[in-house]
Amino acid sequence: MKLAKRMGRLGTETAFEVLAKARRLEAEGMDVIHLEIGEPDFDTPPNIVSAAAQALHGGFTHYGPSPGAPDLRERIAEEIRATRGISVTGDNVVVTPGGKPIMFFAILALVDEGDEVLYPNPGFPIYESMIRFVGGVPVPMRLHESRDFNVDVDEAAAQVTDRTKLMIINSPNNPCGSIIDRDALRALADMAADNDILVLSDEIYSRFLYEGEHHSVASFPGMRDRTIILDGFSKTYAMTGWRIGYGVMPQELVEPISRLVTNSVSCTASFTQAAAVEALDGPQDEALRIVDEFRKRRDVIVNGLNSIPGISCAMPKGAFYTFPNVEGTGLSSREFADSLLQQAGVACLAGESFGAFGRGHVRLSFANSTENIERALERMNRHVSGLG
Repeated sequence: MKLAKRMGRLGTETAFEVLAKARRLEAEGMDVIHLEIGEPDFDTPPNIVSAAAQALHGGFTHYGPSPGAPDLRERIAEEIRATRGISVTGDNVVVTPGGKPIMFFAILALVDEGDEVLYPNPGFPIYESMIRFVGGVPVPMRLHESRDFNVDVDEAAAQVTDRTKLMIINSPNNPCGSIIDRDALRALADMAADNDILVLSDEIYSRFLYEGEHHSVASFPGMRDRTIILDGFSKTYAMTGWRIGYGVMPQELVEPISRLVTNSVSCTASFTQAAAVEALDGPQDEALRIVDEFRKRRDVIVNGLNSIPGISCAMPKGAFYTFPNVEGTGLSSREFADSLLQQAGVACLAGESFGAFGRGHVRLSFANSTENIERALERMNRHVSGLG
């Protein structure tokens, strides 16, 4: 079968490929510790599950409006007003089946053939994949290990041309766990405003913050009208399988983005939207407990990694990933990740899965129990010791 040429430009998310490989090894009898997938290892809080069940029994089984249910859209706007300090209403919100569609639809709606898009590298691989898919030109903004995996704003500004249409930022960052501090974020906002660049701000990990405060680029003067905020419920409320996310955007983008929803998935499932309202309205104890648990795991995994010869690991300030440098082991990051899985039964991701500037690193998710993290560290230590 002859596929459309554009399919050759479409990448993937390596985490799911490695997960499938790890599952095959498990089926063959290997004990595998999963540090590859970015998914909280907690169940969805019971009050949210109950709200969804009640909604299903109450008839929430039909089509809904493409941009989302009005009550959820307004509740999300209320949350954004409180947490980002910007004036938005439900009319600025589009609800989608997960956060990825906001990336997909925003890039589809805004980027023409040949338009340039600045994006973080190392960064979530779907950014570059979607830019290439629509015919745009991906322009990597390097996250420097020497800067705690942050962008050099002057370096990024030098990459701007008259073809630059969009800038993607992600704080806290996947895979590095870094955050953009307020001063750097202000400088990026000024750069966007001065060059008439729109911004897609991926803030899906905003609640997973272990140091400092979360700042949104949309909160700076003039940026609300040129920023799309991407957020959702998957990470904060352990709702990855529910597929419920949203974008908060300038009013003129809501109709075209909603049209893309209509043309692709019609709408987001009605009962999951009822569950999302409960997630925001209900008790936040479990969400806060999850973050506290991740903070403890972060300390365990970073301290353990830094005790292994040949590995050095910066302390992530947010999200639930570490991005250690493994060059001292004498292996490439791809060789290290492959051998760690095949020989030691620990699944992680090679850094280049997140872009060319990720080489020399691997990503380890600490969305697993402390016991399993400690077991993984023991296996990694033995594995590295045996490399000589």
